[in-house]
Amino acid sequence: MTTPLPEAEQLLTRLAEQLRPVITPATALVGIHSGGVWIMQRLLKLLDVPLAHGTLDVSFYRDDFNQRGLKPTTRPSQIPFEVEARHIILIDDVFYTGRTIRAALNELFDYGRPANISLAVLVNRGGRELPIAPQFSACELPLPADKNLQLLQHEDGRFYLRLDDQA
Repeated sequence: MTTPLPEAEQLLTRLAEQLRPVITPATALVGIHSGGVWIMQRLLKLLDVPLAHGTLDVSFYRDDFNQRGLKPTTRPSQIPFEVEARHIILIDDVFYTGRTIRAALNELFDYGRPANISLAVLVNRGGRELPIAPQFSACELPLPADKNLQLLQHEDGRFYLRLDDQA
């Protein structure tokens, strides 16, 4: 018998409540494509505060770029605000090894030097390979390395999680 996955919509609400106390006028949200961008867009509505926000596609910044190549979904990053001296909340869907976050940090610093950066994720699945960890996580869900946890959307936009065997 397997443990059921948590409800992604409930996790999103929990993450918004964790972030609400740290939001200031100097805060900006930055979502990592694609799941982190989905979460950021929904957080902007849930937090109901006007915030600077942008998106990162870290494909070119990954340390495994030569093995992975470009995905057909690669899109340009968009940071339409001044990064200098901002409190950036970097958003991703599932935290695993930390390599995506390392790539996002490298790219973000190409835009300027923020005052600080916090990491917010829907699910921390464990398995860190780098000294990077989320400051905000709606759920801790340790998973074996042979499993892949994905955030997906129903046609109506509601989120759900799916667990598959690693390809």
